[in-house]
Amino acid sequence: MKRIYIPVLLVAFALSAKAQKITYNHDDAKMNQITVQETGAGSLTPSLYYQVLHNRYRKTANAENKMSFRTTAGISAYQQIDDAEKLDSSFVKRAEIEALNMADRQVDLAWMAEGRKIEAGLENFQRNINRLATAGGKNAHVSLWRESYNKFTTAITAIKQSYMPNSQRKKEYLRIYKDITEANENLLRFLVQLHGRGETSRLLAASYTKPDRRGEIAKAAMNRWRGAGWSTKPNGNGGNGGNGNNQWIIGPFQPIKPDGPIKWEGDWVIVGDKKFHKDEWLANQDRILAAYKPNKN
Repeated sequence: MKRIYIPVLLVAFALSAKAQKITYNHDDAKMNQITVQETGAGSLTPSLYYQVLHNRYRKTANAENKMSFRTTAGISAYQQIDDAEKLDSSFVKRAEIEALNMADRQVDLAWMAEGRKIEAGLENFQRNINRLATAGGKNAHVSLWRESYNKFTTAITAIKQSYMPNSQRKKEYLRIYKDITEANENLLRFLVQLHGRGETSRLLAASYTKPDRRGEIAKAAMNRWRGAGWSTKPNGNGGNGGNGNNQWIIGPFQPIKPDGPIKWEGDWVIVGDKKFHKDEWLANQDRILAAYKPNKN
C-alpha cells in the first residue's frame, strides 16, 4: 500500500507546483482597451474590429472614460465636505438629545407618581357600578357604565405604551383622573336617584296607620280645664255676684297662702305656698293637686 501512495503523492505535488507558476503574455489589444476606458489615452486596436462591430463606442470611448467621471465626482465630493461635517455635528447633537429622550421615556415615572391615585379612582368607580343592580338599575345601565370604565383602562394602557415624555404623560394621566372623578360623581347621582325612586315606590305601596291619640288629647284638655278651675274664685260672697248669676271669674293676684288659689307667674305655677315649673306641673298635675288640700272656713 505504501508503494502505491508514494507515487500518487509525488504526482499530485508536481501538478500543484505547475499550477502555481506565473505566466506573462502581453496583449496590445487588451491593454489598449483598458487604457482607453480607464484614462482615455491610447487607441482601440484592431481598428477594423471596432469599426465594424463597435463603431458607436469607438467614437466616444476616449471622451467617456472613467477618469473624467472620477474627477468630476471627486470635485463634487470635496465641495460637500463642509456640509457633511455640519450634518455630522447635527446628527451627533440629535443623537445625544434622543439618548436623553429614550432614557426619559423608558421608565414611566409619571405612573409611579399618579398611578396609585388613578387605581383608587377606578376601584371606587367599579364598586359603584356593581351597586347598580342592587339599587334597581337595568342591564343597559350597567353595560353603559362598564363601557365608560373600559374606556378609561384603554386610555391608560395607550399612555403607558406610547413614546411620550414623562411630563406629557403626567398631564394625560391627570386628565384621565379628572374624567374618572367626574364620571364617578355622575354615577353617584344616578345611584341616589335610583335609591330615591325605590324609596318613593316603597312608601307609596305601604299603608299608613294614624295613631289614635284622642285619649291623650282629652286628658290634656281635662288637666288644663282643672288647672283653670283652681285659678278662679266666685264673684262676691257665696258665689252670687252683683248680677246674681253666680259666674266664675279669674281672681286677681293674691299673696301666697296655704288656702290661696293656683296662680301662673311666667313659666311657674304657684299652688298654695309651693312653686312648680310649668313642665313639672303638666307632668305631675294630678299628684300636686291631690297633695294640696286648701283649708276651708
